[in-house]
Amino acid sequence: MSNDYVRKPEWLKIKLNTNEQYTGLKKMMREKKLHTVCEEAKCPNIHECWAVRKTATFMILGSICTRACRFCAVQTGLPTELDWVEPERVAESVETMGLKHVVITAVARDDLKDGGAGVFAETVRAVRRRNPFCSIEVLPSDMKGEYDNLKTLMDARADILNHNIETVRRLSPSVRARATYERSLEFLRRAKQMNAEIPTKSSIMIGLGETKEEIIDTMEDLRAKNVDIMTIGQYLQPTKHHLKVQKYWSPQEFEELKIIAMSKGFSHCEAGPLVRSSYHADEQVNAAKANA
Repeated sequence: MSNDYVRKPEWLKIKLNTNEQYTGLKKMMREKKLHTVCEEAKCPNIHECWAVRKTATFMILGSICTRACRFCAVQTGLPTELDWVEPERVAESVETMGLKHVVITAVARDDLKDGGAGVFAETVRAVRRRNPFCSIEVLPSDMKGEYDNLKTLMDARADILNHNIETVRRLSPSVRARATYERSLEFLRRAKQMNAEIPTKSSIMIGLGETKEEIIDTMEDLRAKNVDIMTIGQYLQPTKHHLKVQKYWSPQEFEELKIIAMSKGFSHCEAGPLVRSSYHADEQVNAAKANA
């Protein structure tokens, strides 16, 4: 990949909004010792989601990941012990925030035999108990391809299963750590096989050197596994130690990719420079149901 610096275009400017809603949520997260991927992964939409939309993506199983993917800002190292009270704290926070849709993700816990599936599933059940009218989306790692762990999570019956393939086939070995393109596809296939009623979703980030043809190939690979929803966003380099941006795709190019994705049979596609896997997740799920 090139070492040349690519200047960030005007359309990637982000409007900051640090109103009382934003600062209140930040304070609550710290008090309950909870982590959000919004903060840990330096998501560009955190101000909009926290301050305006009143949504957040909870990151459970600690804040330290066992993997060191070359695009991700989440801390890597030796994780802390499991916190079995965390599911109730997440459920209480969802209730306090009055969320209608919640996304629950986690760091990869390759140190655990079940990959964290037990705590993941219990978090889904705890949120459901306290918030019966809140839809729940889960975003796990590939859990090392251990499908008993996936079944544990699927049996908790979240409303949507989201697993990100992250990039195109050719770039996957240089972008992801331990995870593989084929294993992610198989993970999504198995999830649909275990419960065909639960919509599946996947996301890729572009700007890492992929071609338009490779993006379309990825769409077709996901549809071959009956994935329902796809999101496409611009990769942004979180620190100087991560992969450099090779290209900033324009809003017009994203719109074209969205049209192509819908023509491939996805029930919904969200595509844009600032789109992230959990961005407007409530709208994605509703749109997918409407088009089902």
